[in-house]
Amino acid sequence: MECTYCDSDLARYEPVFVEETDDGERLEAGGFCNYACLSAHIDEAALTDDDACEWRPDG
Repeated sequence: MECTYCDSDLARYEPVFVEETDDGERLEAGGFCNYACLSAHIDEAALTDDDACEWRPDG
């Protein structure tokens, strides 16, 4: 298996695996050779854009 971000062979590392859920079922979303590759993938794919809760002081 290769790193989702940099295509390195994951057998050479202690990889980080990511899962998603769809209707309560876990699905493999990728494997990364380290947290740096995971972080870079998140940034480049804009996975956190517009995903934060919105807070308003008026409730």
